[in-house]
Amino acid sequence: MHPRFQTAFAQLADNLQSALAPVLADVHFPAMLTAEQVSLLKRESGLDEDALAFALLPLAAACARTPLSNFNVGAISRGISGSWYFGGNMEFLGATMQQTVHAEQSAISHAWLRGEKGLAAITVNYTPCGHCRQFMNELNSGLDLRIHLPGRAPHALRDYLPDAFGPKDLEIKTLLMDDQDHGFALQGDALTQAAITAANRCHMPYSKSPSGVALECKDGRIFSGSYAENAAFNPTLPPLQGALNLLNLNGYDYPDIQRAVLAEKADAPLIQWDATSATLKALGCNNIERVLLG
Repeated sequence: MHPRFQTAFAQLADNLQSALAPVLADVHFPAMLTAEQVSLLKRESGLDEDALAFALLPLAAACARTPLSNFNVGAISRGISGSWYFGGNMEFLGATMQQTVHAEQSAISHAWLRGEKGLAAITVNYTPCGHCRQFMNELNSGLDLRIHLPGRAPHALRDYLPDAFGPKDLEIKTLLMDDQDHGFALQGDALTQAAITAANRCHMPYSKSPSGVALECKDGRIFSGSYAENAAFNPTLPPLQGALNLLNLNGYDYPDIQRAVLAEKADAPLIQWDATSATLKALGCNNIERVLLG
């Protein structure tokens, strides 16, 4: 078990501990539960779906990286497939505050980058900030997404974001978590191809600036992040943050990164290179490459 989970795990009910122990045994537990695992945990714990999600929130919050605020937020996004995806907020020393990943963004992008097609609900241990409410409004689940908070009845996103502005106001038809393929040809080695593949599935209807990042760890594992734009612009999630989020959720640390590749267009209206390279260098990675999309 990864050390970050030990305190939260010890506070779980005994029957839930017994059911979870084999799942958490791998130090690189991927911070997600398949639909089958969720069903098993419900059966073994006697908890319904909502109660189980609340019980597991401390494990999601344990994934947070908060060297600035020391305020851990945990979120669990529940996919329409039945799988659940953990998320935690991330802060990066030496980078700008704008590079921060919110817990809801973490859990949602986690689901999206693993191929989930849509979300039914999200459970969070603190009320979502305005930034996150706007980020969620970009999803193909729209204002119907159910939000579950401790001590409150569940409500739809529309209740937390009245008079919402979103992609439909800009006549955007393809939404975040819809299938997308921008058709850029693969080239180069496995890491470069992973970055291009991430760029191919990115969500960039506003700037038309595709990008993707792939990170290679010292043990050969590759984690990729796709660019995710937002109608309000500021809640946009850069591709590096998507990749760093997956790396962290899988139990890896920044010193494990040995090489990074950014894929983007040279003539795009928005360029990721400066922010990507600056953040990676702040985290100790200097082996950074840029491949240009044709």
